[in-house]
Amino acid sequence: MSVKSSSASELTRRQFLNQATAAGIVTLAAPAIVRGRNLNDKLNLAIIGAGGRGAANLKGVESENIAILCDVNQEGLNKAAERHTQARKLVDFRKVFDYAKEFDAVVISTAEHTHAFATLPALQLGKHVYCEKPLTHNIWEARVIREAAAKTKVATQMGTQIHAGDNYRRVVELIQTGAIGEVTEAHVWVGRAWGWHATEAEAKAAGDIVFVQNRPAKPDPIPAILNWELWLGPAPQRPFNDVYFPGPKWYRWWDFGNGTMSDLGSHWIDLPWWALKLDHPLTIEASGPAPHPEIAPASMQVTYQYGKRGDLAPLQLTWYQGTYKPQLLKDGKIPNWNSGVLFVGDKGMLLSDYSKHVLLPETQFADFKRPDPFIPKSLGHYAEWIHACKTGAPTTCNFEYAGWLTEANHLGNVAFRAGKKLEWDYQNLRATNAPEIEPMIRRKYRKGWKLS
Repeated sequence: MSVKSSSASELTRRQFLNQATAAGIVTLAAPAIVRGRNLNDKLNLAIIGAGGRGAANLKGVESENIAILCDVNQEGLNKAAERHTQARKLVDFRKVFDYAKEFDAVVISTAEHTHAFATLPALQLGKHVYCEKPLTHNIWEARVIREAAAKTKVATQMGTQIHAGDNYRRVVELIQTGAIGEVTEAHVWVGRAWGWHATEAEAKAAGDIVFVQNRPAKPDPIPAILNWELWLGPAPQRPFNDVYFPGPKWYRWWDFGNGTMSDLGSHWIDLPWWALKLDHPLTIEASGPAPHPEIAPASMQVTYQYGKRGDLAPLQLTWYQGTYKPQLLKDGKIPNWNSGVLFVGDKGMLLSDYSKHVLLPETQFADFKRPDPFIPKSLGHYAEWIHACKTGAPTTCNFEYAGWLTEANHLGNVAFRAGKKLEWDYQNLRATNAPEIEPMIRRKYRKGWKLS
């Protein structure tokens, strides 16, 4: 499969955003029958990953018919089956697609390293797909999934639930109507510090769920409820240890996840990504502790440079996690929020988190008149996807949008692990000044696993 950018016949990301925003007002009221299905009909869903985060996603789609339940964790599988007694139960998600006639759409909530392997066959079969964030485990996989979704034209949604909230909509409207003028800087920070820590005391102070500095030398007994070989999937073989399972312990290990940058970046960078119509960075540079070969850092910082996007100015976006914070916050020039997104324009600033936002300095905006809302209220993150499956209406975190966001977030980690500033050739998925990063862009899979 090609890893080049989309063909000329496909929408560019910028075109898509402009068209989707314009269409969103009217398409949610589209006729009930677009794809041969009435809105009152229930979808038949296959649930891949039913425990943990999967249980929450299952709850979000329980208005529909749950046809198949699949999980490598028998405990999660059995608990879900208690509520959906009619559902077929499976352990190996690859077997789900043997029953393709029994379902219309798939909800994927596995560990990050198997997302693409569950998503691609679903797309190839023409099934609608909801996939938990991040969309994929690496950059190449994100490109493969985005291009596959563009070809199939099914309803897709990445699990960035905060995107459906009203707060994000109001922030996007303020930024895009010029409330703070031309935006040339954005700062995104999260207080969570999970990953590699220098000391156990540091990990405890950060509230981390596990302290580990290196791969365990001795295995632990595999829990009776867990099929460890299937859980590993395409990842390199290693003995079971309880520092990997249950989730989200696994997310700090490069073989299985990409740490906080990938996880929370899907939520927090989503806001400037949407508001500023970001696409692909030109350069990426990271700082933090010495990179560990196997474990993502608890604290780090990444700076992205974006070029002009239509009439939008070039932008510097900086990500901070754990102990790293924006200088404006450390200097006390903005409210001391534990996590946030700060837009810096030539006429002021806007600070936001998930649920609230404020224009700064507040005295300057005391008499500010907000624009009339123009981004339609969401039906709800899950409801939006279900509606799209039945009608063909757009979703706001579809794989075209989410694929580019996922690529950029992964690039932050790649720059950190490479230890150098990357000059990014997005069309060919390579850093022109760092050919050595290729294994981080596209990794080799364990024998018996292939993404095609």
